[in-house]
Amino acid sequence: MTTEQQKPKKLPYGMQNWEDVRLSNFYYVDKTRFIPEIEASNRYFFFIRPRRFGKSLMMNMLRQYYDIRKAPLFERLFGDLWIGQHPTEEHNTYLVLYLNFSSFSGDLEGYKERMDGYCRIQFEGFLRDYADLLPTSSLDILRAEKGAANQLAALTRLCDEAGRQMYLFIDEYDHFTNIILSDPSTEHGYKAETHGTGAYRGFFNAIKSGTDNAIKRLFVTSVSPVTMDDLTSGFNIGTNYTMNAKFNAMVGFTEQEVREMLEYYRQFYPFRHTTDELLEIMKPWYDNYCFSEECLDEPPMYNSDMVLYFVDNYTDGNGRLPKNMLDSNIRTDYSKLRMLIRKDRGFENDASVIQHIVETGGITAELKDHFPSEGITDPDNFVSLLYYFGLLTIAGRKRGDINFRIPNQTVREQIYGYLADSYRENDLFIEDYLRNRLMANMAFDGDWRPCFEYIAETLRRFSSNRDKAKGEAFVHGFTLSQTCMSKLYLPVSELDAGARDLSGRGSGGYADIYLQPMLGIYPDIEHSYVLELKYLPSKATDTELAAARETAIEQITRYAESVNVERTAGHTKVHRLILIWRGMELAVAEELL
Repeated sequence: MTTEQQKPKKLPYGMQNWEDVRLSNFYYVDKTRFIPEIEASNRYFFFIRPRRFGKSLMMNMLRQYYDIRKAPLFERLFGDLWIGQHPTEEHNTYLVLYLNFSSFSGDLEGYKERMDGYCRIQFEGFLRDYADLLPTSSLDILRAEKGAANQLAALTRLCDEAGRQMYLFIDEYDHFTNIILSDPSTEHGYKAETHGTGAYRGFFNAIKSGTDNAIKRLFVTSVSPVTMDDLTSGFNIGTNYTMNAKFNAMVGFTEQEVREMLEYYRQFYPFRHTTDELLEIMKPWYDNYCFSEECLDEPPMYNSDMVLYFVDNYTDGNGRLPKNMLDSNIRTDYSKLRMLIRKDRGFENDASVIQHIVETGGITAELKDHFPSEGITDPDNFVSLLYYFGLLTIAGRKRGDINFRIPNQTVREQIYGYLADSYRENDLFIEDYLRNRLMANMAFDGDWRPCFEYIAETLRRFSSNRDKAKGEAFVHGFTLSQTCMSKLYLPVSELDAGARDLSGRGSGGYADIYLQPMLGIYPDIEHSYVLELKYLPSKATDTELAAARETAIEQITRYAESVNVERTAGHTKVHRLILIWRGMELAVAEELL
């Protein structure tokens, strides 16, 4: 074995250049087996996945595979991979044009000029890369045209005249949409760009025209289908393969792929946990994504970037779990989505989708594969948008619709963070420092009562009549958003499996929360908690309160038996708490001994 072979492969966390990954000794989870499936699909391929899920690296790999200029590197790049043993006839046969629409600002003012400038740079680079394969006057011809749409038309004509085929890759083609729609004041301007003779629409019309000559294949990624619908009548050639079962595992990692990665690095680094123990730790944070209803009986998918973050920190920390299971870059990406998510029908009425999801753990809705920008606030469309963003995942069917669930703790923190921020904007909040101190007293001292009494006092002090009218959703949403944001606990929620619709119809059952101690990171935690939360109207009688208490006792006992508390609680003392609100009053705060 050579010295180079003895070195562990580096982890490609955050990397998007696939050639660097392959030529600089980085670990790579082989996804090349999907190439023949892509080729067998329609030529104009649309694919939506959440941010930080491996789309860009996948696209970069495809670019290297099809680029005629990369033919001399084929063996080095692909030889030991699946596709290297099963190459298709189309490998290294295209002139590849790559556009990344997140590379320039999406602000409406001056957008056309920035798009034109970016595309001009990419087009001229394309002509320089393939100068010997195209007419010598190509650059002059391109520069004689003004605007991205006209220049793309010229580019495709030049390739066609030279008898060359183009493969066009567009990454984050909806970046413009997500930025513009985050500011309601720009809605009219957005429509002007994506409808009629708008510049954005005109560019995609030029792509459509180019498919009549040189553009033989198109691969487009995004995080939402909104722009697709707004451009449909003029750009109706693409096929959306987002929910196609064949491509469910094309990005992200399967559990087997994560297992193989851990076993590989175990050879080089000290591991303080077995592979099964690490998978058990990672699963509630990074796993449980399903992108196709037909794949529900298959193992769910892990977020690939989060797995790489964890393994990178674990190996660098000599086998210690990372202090933060959630990568700060995920928080940054969430902040970019936050304004768009505020398209929720929200706190001004009783139909907040986010509140409903927090209260019940999920929601049933029709999954839409496209919808126009003005339809985002429709509940079905908004739920679909959360699915595309990765904030919900497919969990099955109920009452003829898709049953969506929060996939994992990473997403739960984002959703609860959004909800907590929304409460804060409505002057209903607990300072982070105080909440963390109260939760620390629960974890290390078993002093749980002050935390819930303070939550109750906050609700009484800040709740408006409008909030009080919401009752159950308001109390449950606020309580959950506070108790489930502690770094000391992993909240395990056994919620209504039916995920009632927005009208509240469906079988009963409120949130039961197990605050599972993060002993792998904080081994000195001494206390864990099982919570039963209930709400009664302010006019409920003492008899009704007593009946609710008896029901809570029965349910909390059943809940404690339904999760493996004994295994995960470790040495901690498990407290079973019954918390019953009567209106804004915490009428029962009792530990069941």
